[in-house]
Amino acid sequence: MTVDPTLAGRTYSAAGSYVVGRETVRQFADAVGAAHPFHHDVVVAREAGYGDVVAPPTFAVVVAQPATDAMMADPEVGLEYSRIVHGEQTFVHHAPIVAGDELDADMTVASVRAAGGAAMLTLVTQVTTTAGEPRSTVTALLVHR
Repeated sequence: MTVDPTLAGRTYSAAGSYVVGRETVRQFADAVGAAHPFHHDVVVAREAGYGDVVAPPTFAVVVAQPATDAMMADPEVGLEYSRIVHGEQTFVHHAPIVAGDELDADMTVASVRAAGGAAMLTLVTQVTTTAGEPRSTVTALLVHR
């Protein structure tokens, strides 16, 4: 395994907060085929009890990715995107992400293990509002060969 196992436990944060935009939610919904009206129409979303248009469930990765990028930019880590395969991704949603949310992402390397000559990294990113309210827990498995 070429990845230092002591990487486990390190936490990386996105450089700044992410403000969820209404048009970004709509564009993401279109890209992933999420056709429900509350992803597109503010009136429908508000009638359903939301403050604004609701991001599709996988939108949380948009907010989480900059924290992973911070880890990748750390020269002590020594990972290369060209050697990474994305193994799996899971989401646990604590509350919907809606347009207007200002979100932070903090990613912790939960584990590093060797498997078949590769390093398997489990990354857990907590997506919260800037006030600390949980929105999503995003877990990714990366395979570094």
